[in-house]
Amino acid sequence: MKKQLLPIIAFALVSVASGTGLALSQSSAVAAESPTTNQFDPMQFARGAKAWANNCTRCHNMRDPKELRDDQWRAAMMHMRVRAGLTAAETEDILIFLQGSN
Repeated sequence: MKKQLLPIIAFALVSVASGTGLALSQSSAVAAESPTTNQFDPMQFARGAKAWANNCTRCHNMRDPKELRDDQWRAAMMHMRVRAGLTAAETEDILIFLQGSN
């Protein structure tokens, strides 16, 4: 599974580095759940991809972002914030990555 997700992470990092950004849009439901995030931020997406790869694999295999709906990822991340000792910023960055990849 990890090998399948590496292209997503690589694409995010290359897109940010090249300055082109990602052509992803947030749904109004995601924007409503994240009042601090009104517009897609490719740097936050890239930070989330990196934090996800670095933190989540410490304890378990990474899940495909398409496995859960956006609201389910939010609940999972709130749980994992406590379990993994993530900061609020790391949690939000990973959530943006997972929801943006969904």
